[in-house]
Amino acid sequence: MTGKATEIYRGKRLRVVKELYRLPSGREKERVVIHPGDAAAMLPIEGDSCILLRQFRFAIGEYLCEAPAGTMDPGETPLATAQRELIEETGLSGSNFIPRGSIYTTPGFTTEKIHLFEVRGLTPSHEYPKDEDEDIEVVRVPATEVLAMVRDGRICDAKTIALACRCLG
Repeated sequence: MTGKATEIYRGKRLRVVKELYRLPSGREKERVVIHPGDAAAMLPIEGDSCILLRQFRFAIGEYLCEAPAGTMDPGETPLATAQRELIEETGLSGSNFIPRGSIYTTPGFTTEKIHLFEVRGLTPSHEYPKDEDEDIEVVRVPATEVLAMVRDGRICDAKTIALACRCLG
């Protein structure tokens, strides 16, 4: 970036900025970049099963089978986000959060980075309420079926594919 930026939009969860970038060749290009903040995603595993979500995603107008995840609140660590979001979305807490690295979702136009965790030691919890604006069904899927769902396209969510590869692969 050359320092020249114009904010196009600022909302509660993201900002959109038009920025002037200097490429490695020295040429300058104007790009629109979305800054949603970082997130955490987790693959809860209990025995031979994984806990996934069937969740409606308004941007694409359909339900996806995906891992629990959520945006980090200001000042929150990736682990704290993972612990909170797991309870909010599944009603379960975990005793063992194993870091599995991170991914950039779509680095061509966004800075979003998702921190990945494998979660073990699941117990029921209602410490955090479910978000009212989410349409979520918790589903238990055999781990071998999760990998088959990734291969045949029934799981097409990138963070869930990454978690399946890093935790089950």
